[in-house]
Amino acid sequence: MEDSSTLKAFGLLELVARAEGPLSLDELTQQCNLPKPTVYRILGTLQRGGLVQREPVAKRYCIGARLSQLALEVMLRSPQRARRHAILQQLVDEVGETCNFTMQDGSEVVYLDRVETSSPVRLLMEAGSRVPLHCTASGKLFLSELAEGKVAALLGPGPYRRYTGRTITEAGALQKELRRIRSEGIGTDVGEYLEGSVCLAVPVTDARERVCATVAVHGPAPRLSLKKAMDFLPALRRAAAAMGATMPMAEAKRPAPAIPLPKRAAGGKQTIRNLPR
Repeated sequence: MEDSSTLKAFGLLELVARAEGPLSLDELTQQCNLPKPTVYRILGTLQRGGLVQREPVAKRYCIGARLSQLALEVMLRSPQRARRHAILQQLVDEVGETCNFTMQDGSEVVYLDRVETSSPVRLLMEAGSRVPLHCTASGKLFLSELAEGKVAALLGPGPYRRYTGRTITEAGALQKELRRIRSEGIGTDVGEYLEGSVCLAVPVTDARERVCATVAVHGPAPRLSLKKAMDFLPALRRAAAAMGATMPMAEAKRPAPAIPLPKRAAGGKQTIRNLPR
């Protein structure tokens, strides 16, 4: 690890952020090749700054709320955002329905970008909107990547908040749904979060083949059935592969497919409405 105190701290942050789970002081000491008292002092500073947090019982370190928020801000304002928007725009042009690019942030899904359909009837949500994990296509896809114990730790034992009559609120029923999603590799939501809506999501993987985001199509049920959304899977997966090539550490490892510049973009508030022509 570098000699500078600042770079030492940043190196520890990288170790914590890249770990599959919380790390102990001894594990971090071994990985960074620094004296244990130095590691402990740096972690204390990072903890006071909200960049890492220490589990109260296991005494292991994981990313803090401030670092998580910083990571989200970086993704929202990434130099790659124009290219990602172009990928979504091409997808919308191909399928004719609104499409989203999302990531998980704690117990929520964040819409990093969204391109609306030109249809006068649409489901309107702004980029930056947050939706729950347990009743959305992208959210359940993220949850399906987690072990059952981690899902319980993240969401609690249930019952979960009900948004519509179709919302899964019991932990056992949700785990059954997650097993189905895990086997199929796609997330679905038919009126679970918003009445009269249909959504289908596919995973975006990074250079280490980890699911780090999703691409999803979203539309009103009178026009978009789940069966029709399934017909869009090839286009969604092509867009997801293109998105994956824009993720950190991926650009140099796999070339991004050629994507034309966007022709239009739109946004709005969360609702279902008939827009004037």
